[in-house]
Amino acid sequence: MALLRSYVSGSWHTAADEGAPLHDAATGEEVARISSAGVDFAAALEYGRAVGGPAQRELTFHQRAALLKALASHLRERREELYALSARTGATLGDSKFDIDGGIGVLFSYGSKGKRELPNDTVYVEGAVEPLSRGGTFVAQHIATPLRGVAVQINAFNFPVWGPLEKFAPAFLAGVPSLVKPASSTAYLTARLVELIIESGILPEGALQFVAGSVGDLLDHVTAQDLVSFTGSASTAQKLRAHPAIIRNAVRFNAEADSLNCSILGPDAVKGTTEFDLFVKQLTTEMTVKAGQKCTAIRRAFVPASLLDDVAAAASERLAKVTVGNPTAEGVRMGALASLEQREEVRRSLKALLDAGSVVFGDPEKVEVVDADAERGAFISPVLLKADPERTEPHEVEAFGPVSTLMPYTSTAQVVDFAARGGGSLAGSIVSADKEFVREVVLGAAPFHGRLLVLDAEDAKESTGHGSPMPQLVHGGPGRAGGGEEMGGIRGVLHHMQRTAVQGSPAVLSAVTGRWVAGAPRTEGVHPFRKSLAELRIGDSVVAGPRVVSQEDVDHFAEFTGDTFYAHTDPEAAAANPLFGGIVAHGYLVVSFAAGLFVSPEPGPVLANYGLENLRFLTPVKVGDALTVTLTAKQITPRIDQEYGEVRWDADVTNADGESVAKYDVLTLVSKEQP
Repeated sequence: MALLRSYVSGSWHTAADEGAPLHDAATGEEVARISSAGVDFAAALEYGRAVGGPAQRELTFHQRAALLKALASHLRERREELYALSARTGATLGDSKFDIDGGIGVLFSYGSKGKRELPNDTVYVEGAVEPLSRGGTFVAQHIATPLRGVAVQINAFNFPVWGPLEKFAPAFLAGVPSLVKPASSTAYLTARLVELIIESGILPEGALQFVAGSVGDLLDHVTAQDLVSFTGSASTAQKLRAHPAIIRNAVRFNAEADSLNCSILGPDAVKGTTEFDLFVKQLTTEMTVKAGQKCTAIRRAFVPASLLDDVAAAASERLAKVTVGNPTAEGVRMGALASLEQREEVRRSLKALLDAGSVVFGDPEKVEVVDADAERGAFISPVLLKADPERTEPHEVEAFGPVSTLMPYTSTAQVVDFAARGGGSLAGSIVSADKEFVREVVLGAAPFHGRLLVLDAEDAKESTGHGSPMPQLVHGGPGRAGGGEEMGGIRGVLHHMQRTAVQGSPAVLSAVTGRWVAGAPRTEGVHPFRKSLAELRIGDSVVAGPRVVSQEDVDHFAEFTGDTFYAHTDPEAAAANPLFGGIVAHGYLVVSFAAGLFVSPEPGPVLANYGLENLRFLTPVKVGDALTVTLTAKQITPRIDQEYGEVRWDADVTNADGESVAKYDVLTLVSKEQP
């Protein structure tokens, strides 16, 4: 049987020993063997730092984003192969799509976000410039730069594709290489995923390494520039977090651990309502997708005491229709657990839970299966329990399989308290159409949850569901859930970067950040709208004006636009306004005049004005005021896949006394070369 290979230090490594066997979850057949014997972990980390890191940091955020999209497309074309191998982990086709398509979707999402939300640069500028002196010659700016280490990513068995990809994507976009270590029982699927990635040649050398087998002394060699991300049990997370090298070097450690996620049915959702049916459907789906082996699955289902029997009956009816068996067999809706060891672990946890409750549906020791041997494969029945929520076991013991516990509550305050007893969860859901109930539960439960889904008739058709982490949203939770966050859009990227406050003159900050900062030198001469992207430089500027605002201008604008607000049209009322003390020009008239002043009307490299941001009206403009506008190239962002790019301009409109009356950013699209 094939021995899984590691990919470290730029080449494939095969262990010298015979390795430990890995088995098909449904048939018990040996699939592969696994061992990391002989891997030089110190060398692998150093290779990532010396080769992978520099290669990634040479690329801009946009270039890295484009590679993520290319990789996603490459894997999408080969997902059928991954589906077939995924079946050996006990996953049905639906389960496999959840894992594989979900992981590929994360790559696509980060590819898109990197292009839309990050600059085409190697430094990320965060927040506004902070003035530190009265004269404006001493300012500060927060920047984020990639850590110079390796992101060590230790993943769980339940998502052998999605797990590695959701950690890899933000790390790669940040410019930090990854070393992936999957859980052994399903590592053969992750191994094939990595083979497909390496074979593609899409990534820079050193951007991705892979270890099949134990981590050996890997963590002994992590430094303050490395990161460790872990998904798995809370007990293992605790041990890893306490590793001497992690403590000594203050290594960034992110844990996403098991959690006792809950779903709450509102008192309004009685039998016969849409919300009642949604709750029951979601509960049974979360129990059976991936055979309940999801860190976000519903473990505790809280229902109004008066509805407990109705929910139990409805859920049992749905669970009775779930066919268990070989995941490749027609009609099978739930496959096997990942291993026989995992089944025994679930049964042990069930015994503890049964001390506090009773079985509503299922038999932990017996299940009818289709096209498989119930004992040779890691099969187990869906098991629905009911228990007293005042007992500690349902809030402390997790059976990581198709198991959930129904528990009654009698008031909103009580159910919020029960939800919190889980000690911190990745996800929770509230199923109710009562907005006041929802608000009270959300605000009460939020401190104990990383994500909360509110499900009702309005959003049900488009909802992604209780158990689906989204790359745009944080995935993590407090307390027992690990206390960390993954993904969350650009938040996940910034986790791999160092935030640094840079202090200096405006000119220095402009040079460091690649963005013009107010107070930095400007360059006047050729109108900047006559320059292509290749010719334009940060600080290129035009000063235009003055233009005097007349009463006729104000009257015409009011009539033409229909904006007859009293401050522009009624002298007596305007005089009584404590802010104006008389007629003032429309703010948008001021902006329009400014555009007329700075525009260069002839055809040229400027293709379009596509936006205006951060507009503030600072000083009222009275009739007779003379307006001047200064327009300065603030940020230049070429698009790597287009013949043009984006230019952000600083617009400052002043009156005859030099006071700023309006400040804003103008966004234009500009050709890379002269037309």
